[in-house]
Amino acid sequence: MHWQLDVTFGEDQSRIRKGHADANFSIVRRMALSLLKNEESKNPGVKSKRLAAGWNDDYLEQVLFGT
Repeated sequence: MHWQLDVTFGEDQSRIRKGHADANFSIVRRMALSLLKNEESKNPGVKSKRLAAGWNDDYLEQVLFGT
C-alpha cells in the first residue's frame, strides 16, 4: 500500500508536518485510495482514475457514491 500511496499521491514528497495534520492527511489518502480501487468502470490504473475524477465531476460523484 505504501508504494501505491507514494506513486499515486506523492506521499513521500508531502511536507505536511504540523500537529496531527500528517496523520489526518494519511487517513484521507488511504480512504481516497480505497474508493478509487473499488471503482471499476474506468481505466484500471488508480492514478488515471484520480486524474479523471479531478477533471470530471460526474465521474467524481461515481467514485464517491458508487453509482
